[in-house]
Amino acid sequence: MIKKKNISQKDISTWKNYIKNPTGIVDKDKIQENLKLNNRRFRYDLHGFTLLEANNKVKELILLCVKKNFREILLITGKGIHSNTDKNVYISKDHSKLRYSIPDYIQSDPDLSKNIISISNADKIDGGQGAIIIKLKKL
Repeated sequence: MIKKKNISQKDISTWKNYIKNPTGIVDKDKIQENLKLNNRRFRYDLHGFTLLEANNKVKELILLCVKKNFREILLITGKGIHSNTDKNVYISKDHSKLRYSIPDYIQSDPDLSKNIISISNADKIDGGQGAIIIKLKKL
């Protein structure tokens, strides 16, 4: 770029007016931000997490998604078919699996439940019985 040495007052005023109200320029950062906001579902896979790890991660995700204005969270929990809980007689077969325990955990935590509209099983295309959709309130 070649820099002009003598810039006229007219050029300076034209430039200042243009900076105040630019036309014909696309703000790519704003477009990216809008694309992110339009993509309102956050997806996270919890395969391999223990109950404690999953509960901590779910709390972190819900609070983050509320802050970032996501409308839904798709949590992939799995169906619990390969769960090791059948070997421990002190653990309930159904209630130790993530797909059952996560909704209970969310509803029992006031910090989380106040941000939730609903919790439901995902549609088959999104994972069916092996996934949960959490709908978040708009702030």
